[in-house]
Amino acid sequence: MATNPPKGDGHRNGAVRQRSQTQTPTGHWVKRNANDGRFMDVKSDGQPFKGVRKEK
Repeated sequence: MATNPPKGDGHRNGAVRQRSQTQTPTGHWVKRNANDGRFMDVKSDGQPFKGVRKEK
């Protein structure tokens, strides 16, 4: 019989909804709320956010 993995292992199933990300001219990634267009978070390490779609 198969068992499900333990809950709370820290990973997300699927993409983050109503969010997008874009890269600033300095190379940082900025997360944006799709409802009102506000910028939410900036990553300082230069890597994109996981599971968040990229704007074109």
